[in-house]
Amino acid sequence: MKRKTSATRLSEMLGISQARGMEATIKAELISAVMKASEKGHLTHAELAKRSGLPRSAVTGILSGSLQKVTIDRVLRLIEVVGLVAEVRVHKKTA
Repeated sequence: MKRKTSATRLSEMLGISQARGMEATIKAELISAVMKASEKGHLTHAELAKRSGLPRSAVTGILSGSLQKVTIDRVLRLIEVVGLVAEVRVHKKTA
């Protein structure tokens, strides 16, 4: 089983702000969900592109794990076309 890396730990490892670490972590979790759902539904990158209105090259880039130039709105479009709903939970930071 893969171990999740916290946004804080990721930001420390990469020398980036915690906000950027959080953004990368959220994107990675959303992309992972899209990949699982698309594999289960036997959807190709071309089918995902057509249904989402994104270029196939963008879908391939997103699903290959490249987080550069990947926007949350594009990932959310993919979340929608595979039949998922993303939810956000915010809580007070623990010491």
